[in-house]
Amino acid sequence: MEMFDLLAQRARVTPERPALEDLDSGERYSYRQLNERAARLAAAAREHWGLREGDRLAYLGHSRAEFFAMLFGCAKAGLILVPLNWRLAVPELEVLMDDCEPGALIFGGEFAEAAATLARRRGPLTAVALDGAGDGQRDYCADLAATEPDPGPHPEKDPDTPWYLLYTSGTTGRPKGVIQTFRMMLANHLNIGLAVNLTGDDVLLNVLPLFHTAGINLYSSALFLVGGCVLVARAFDPDQSLQVLENRATIFFGVPAVYQALLDHPSFDGERLKGVRSWGCGGAPLSLPVAQRYAEQGIRVRTGMGMTETGPTVFLLDEELVIDKAGSVGRPQLLTEVRIVDRDGRDLPDGEAGELLVRGPNITPGYWGRPDATAEAIRDGWLRSGDVARRDADGCYYIVDRWKDMYISGGENVYPAEVEKVLERHPAIAEVAVVGMPDGRWGEVGKAYCGLHPDVEAPDRDQLRAFCREYLAGYKVPRAFQWVDALPRNALGKVTKQELRDDAARR
Repeated sequence: MEMFDLLAQRARVTPERPALEDLDSGERYSYRQLNERAARLAAAAREHWGLREGDRLAYLGHSRAEFFAMLFGCAKAGLILVPLNWRLAVPELEVLMDDCEPGALIFGGEFAEAAATLARRRGPLTAVALDGAGDGQRDYCADLAATEPDPGPHPEKDPDTPWYLLYTSGTTGRPKGVIQTFRMMLANHLNIGLAVNLTGDDVLLNVLPLFHTAGINLYSSALFLVGGCVLVARAFDPDQSLQVLENRATIFFGVPAVYQALLDHPSFDGERLKGVRSWGCGGAPLSLPVAQRYAEQGIRVRTGMGMTETGPTVFLLDEELVIDKAGSVGRPQLLTEVRIVDRDGRDLPDGEAGELLVRGPNITPGYWGRPDATAEAIRDGWLRSGDVARRDADGCYYIVDRWKDMYISGGENVYPAEVEKVLERHPAIAEVAVVGMPDGRWGEVGKAYCGLHPDVEAPDRDQLRAFCREYLAGYKVPRAFQWVDALPRNALGKVTKQELRDDAARR
């Protein structure tokens, strides 16, 4: 199998269909225009930025439609795109740059100072400005305009050729660049596109960051293959999002924090959102109370699960099961195999929790420059997810917790997610995260970090323990509770538990 130029093919099939729109700038691309723009980037990278096949091209900037011209332009030129997490500080960005060694850095105007610092410290690095070039910098728009693009299909490639790198958060160690390939993109398209029934008539509102797999692949890359339209927001804004969802979008994918913010908006009205035919959620579990409130508005939010290493789609819950199977991530999708195993690698029966293993064409070939980490994560073709999961008798899967989040209290395994689900039922608690903290008698005990609903007084800690004891064994009940204004989260809304573990260990 060889990989052909999918964007060029789509531009040939539906040249004038709308492909992209930038909701902030108003910039729009048809498939013909997007293909031409990608071809111009491929030419500019060769002619003006000194890049050759296999080189890395980094991007530091907020979400914008132009990103996808960079992504497909790199595919045409055989370059590897590296979207950088713009939330990171310059020293953290330097770690990623040292790891992938890009030959050029494209940056948005809001990151001009950080880009200049990175260019100074890294030696030979071509800095390319999207929004007006300074001294010693290339002008992105001028360089693209000065090229003679070849919009025809690029040379065929092996489908496992690295296309772009997505860096893990690195909260537990050195960040790893997860290699993304053409094969992974096609597998994800079949896994999620068929499940959601994407068509060329669909319009996606994309509010997720484009340095993350969800922003790129749920459902943007899959929708491009069928000729749909992607509306790119610079960042999630509830007012803008509700307006677009009411008037234009037909499909949507968000994280729980996004769904909560939409639900809390004073103008939220399910009746006005009937044009959205499919709602998806991932990144973290959607709580049952939130799922129920959406269902009461006639909206069934389908929860799924995946990883950067899996392209990402692995699981998706059927729409009719979102309440009856609340908490489940659904069943494995078409091109994915999964197993649940114990610590010795033996398969476990229904109902028992163990580590989730994943195999299929959607799995990354590994981590950039890290054969050690690759060998540790992928064994005999199976990716070790690091997730604790169980399967019920109907074949639906539940993510119980992360292996690293589990702690042992008095010799018993405690999965914080189980405790968190109980505490979320308490009427005073808006959000909660539980971690293990050292204890001289029990080894570890639980500590709960709780955010309260507005205008609600903090409940008595002994009352909270009694509340938990109604649903949990005594060793699972948190020993300590701490009130917080907000839980620390990453760009996709996941709680960064390592920060909380560090805090609990100090106190």
